[in-house]
Amino acid sequence: MDKPGKPADETLRLRTLHSLRVLDTEPEERFDRITRLARKLFDVPIALVSLVDADRQWFKSRQGLDAAQTSREISFCGHAVLEDHPFVVPDAREDRRFADNPLVVDDPSIRFYAGHPVHGPNGARIGTLCVIDRKPRQLSSEDLATLVDLASMVDRELNLLTRSSTDELTQIANRRGFSQIASHVLALCLRSGHPASVIVLDLNGFKRINDTQGHEAGDEVLRQFARLLIKQFRDADVVARLGGDEFCVLASASTPAQAGIALARLQRAFVASELAVSQPDLGWSCGISGFDPAAPVDVDTLLREADREMYARKSASGGGTRG
Repeated sequence: MDKPGKPADETLRLRTLHSLRVLDTEPEERFDRITRLARKLFDVPIALVSLVDADRQWFKSRQGLDAAQTSREISFCGHAVLEDHPFVVPDAREDRRFADNPLVVDDPSIRFYAGHPVHGPNGARIGTLCVIDRKPRQLSSEDLATLVDLASMVDRELNLLTRSSTDELTQIANRRGFSQIASHVLALCLRSGHPASVIVLDLNGFKRINDTQGHEAGDEVLRQFARLLIKQFRDADVVARLGGDEFCVLASASTPAQAGIALARLQRAFVASELAVSQPDLGWSCGISGFDPAAPVDVDTLLREADREMYARKSASGGGTRG
């Protein structure tokens, strides 16, 4: 087994990593969203955001793996941060550097590994976005480009740790965060030829709640509705609060018709929820726009199209739906 070496900028790299104050923090949706998407796009059992500390690799986000960290000496990611390009091991059992590695011989039985460095604000390589399989794999040039794009999404989130891309009240993405994440997701959909849908939702009767019950009650409504959206949509979908009582969802690899099925599921869950019981006058309106990889448009255009449809539906129904 070959132990990973130390980069030439190791001191600066560690200083950069520690300055972010992200090690040993709680999981965050902004990173979990990316690893869920990586696992789905590559059809692998494990996807990680791994941060390489002095003597360990610690996972800021992990899908399909129970361990929160491992020794740096046995890490694949320790090798991946040595160069600024994808690091791919098609079959670890056939690679002399890893054949007797404990992570290969024992659980999680790594056979395939592909990782790309992720960076701090100064460009230092502080970790990786990686995907892992328990069987040998090969990656195409398109796959490698997707891996780079996903790592860039992690870069953006790491660099935004000191700036806000998350709605403070609901803890989902805000408008800025949604635009940044959605742009990357749509680029992936364009490359892979997958459709996508943007859904805009507006709460009806929310102003009355604020006026009659107070802003604290209104804030709780927004938090509960955000949780309902997260629960009813898929793990890889991007849920955001655009502002006020307006929310949106980007559903990747989903046509508007499929998004409509998800909205019907949301309707049933809303009617049965504690939120609907406690706020009988609350409802919502929605609009959907579709992303066609054969005729791509940007995120702002999709939001405007969905917003227009939402207001058209609201006008036609006389004020929206109860759910």
